[in-house]
Amino acid sequence: MIDPFGRAVTYLRISVTDRCDFRCVYCMSEDMVFLPRADLLTLEELDRMCSAFIRKGVRRLRLTGGEPLVRRNIMSLIRDLGRHLKTGALDELTLTTNASQLSRFAHELADCGIRRINVSVDSLDAEKFERITRRGKLDKVMAGIDAALDAGIRVKINTVALRDVNRGEIHDLVSWCGTKGLDLTFIETMPLGEIDDDRTDQYLPLTEVRDDIETRWTLDDIDYRTGGPARYVSVAETGQRIGFITPMTHNFCESCNRVRLTCTGQLYMCLGQDDHADLRAPLRAGESDELLEAAIDEAIGRKPKGHDFVIGRDLGPAVSRHMSVTGG
Repeated sequence: MIDPFGRAVTYLRISVTDRCDFRCVYCMSEDMVFLPRADLLTLEELDRMCSAFIRKGVRRLRLTGGEPLVRRNIMSLIRDLGRHLKTGALDELTLTTNASQLSRFAHELADCGIRRINVSVDSLDAEKFERITRRGKLDKVMAGIDAALDAGIRVKINTVALRDVNRGEIHDLVSWCGTKGLDLTFIETMPLGEIDDDRTDQYLPLTEVRDDIETRWTLDDIDYRTGGPARYVSVAETGQRIGFITPMTHNFCESCNRVRLTCTGQLYMCLGQDDHADLRAPLRAGESDELLEAAIDEAIGRKPKGHDFVIGRDLGPAVSRHMSVTGG
């Protein structure tokens, strides 16, 4: 699949649910109204949808949410999708998780062919972690990370940089990841969905984060890529990698190879645009995937050059949907 700007689309991020057992302050409101369960694609439909994208050239598939592991019977979908790894049609099947359920599922995930996951950790302080997530327990997350490592799954930590919240923990995070053998990615907060706080107050440019890190650690730019938008450096003192995802200070649109599918079958060709294509209707139009694949082709032909993210006081979110709808 080639978009209008010559970029090959080989990476699909699919939200299997908009529900989450956390309510992170930068992601969603405390009193979220989630979709009726009847509106979601069934697990069988999600499998069929993913398989169509794989036939069209997707080589990396990431399951997201909300929190993907709270979706009932999610492991049956993951087991089914693992067949594409065995045939070689898919290079990687992975997921982004808050790790709240990871202790239960880590070994089963490894058995399904998952070799790498992303875990969100925005603070190493238990009280602060609970304030950020509004209900998450840090010890439960840490136990999940240990279970994944025990199962042979590589873990990368995702940390959203928040100016007056976790800026003072940057060095602690680098040190902890170095000790645990974990790569770490910092992410700028993005203007998605109405939340209770002002993103202008939250926003911390990663140029400042890198400057802070370099006061104590030696960073070397490297060409390492995982298929996503992060630009990586190596930390000489720990041997681990740090990634920077900078949608605000330095967008990554010129090399974008991704599209995102919601749990209701809506395909967003760009995280920062509202234009989307309904794939649920052609999926349900019949047993043949001909209409579905034609709809995918039409959507890829509308993929924009880049997003329109801007953060500023009184501007409101760039798009109204929450990150949990599109997939984190």
